[in-house]
Amino acid sequence: MIDEYVKKWIIKVLNDIKVARHEINLPEDEMTTDAICFHCQQAVEKLFKTYLVSKNVEFEKIHDLELLLKLYSKQDEEFKNLNIGNLTDYSAEVRYPDDFYIPSIEEAKECFEIASKTKDFVFKKLSICEEDL
Repeated sequence: MIDEYVKKWIIKVLNDIKVARHEINLPEDEMTTDAICFHCQQAVEKLFKTYLVSKNVEFEKIHDLELLLKLYSKQDEEFKNLNIGNLTDYSAEVRYPDDFYIPSIEEAKECFEIASKTKDFVFKKLSICEEDL
């Protein structure tokens, strides 16, 4: 049985992945790569925070995935094996015109792969089966 608060975090994760999946499955000339990368970053951030919430570990409202990964590694050594690439860069860099940057299709696909693998990893750690939600 999944705790209701944890379940709410998971729903948010799945929504971010759903948006990214929708965009990544469009023809390449229709993809919005900055949105894909942003939602992948958000999904991974929320996955990490879901794990901490499930373990009753308090955390600051931060968006730095590398810092969050260090917190997780204290809870579980296997987190050290996760590859999060440069997802942290997409939390703000692609959102504002001041730092205008449009990621490539390859970057977007890599971000989606990272988010998907991280979801699988965290869901396994928490014994979550998507079909049970």
